[in-house]
Amino acid sequence: MIEALKSDEIVDRMGGRFKLCVLIQRRLVQLMDGARPLVEREGRSDLELVIEEIVQGKIAYDFDPASEEEVKIALAPEMHDRIAKPLDA
Repeated sequence: MIEALKSDEIVDRMGGRFKLCVLIQRRLVQLMDGARPLVEREGRSDLELVIEEIVQGKIAYDFDPASEEEVKIALAPEMHDRIAKPLDA
């Protein structure tokens, strides 16, 4: 199991387990669709990459009730130049 998930700190920072799970799922889909990781892979799985991105504060859960899209992955300001684009784009 990924060590960061054993602590409630990451859950509290995301605003609950549901929001954390949604963020992880959405980011995993982005990575599987070819988005670039925001941290070095270093032999880690996609799930481990997503958790590390969350731990480092590179992505966060952003909910806009007025939006058609329920959940957006908010990039940290310093990551905007590395917008998650497919590698072949």
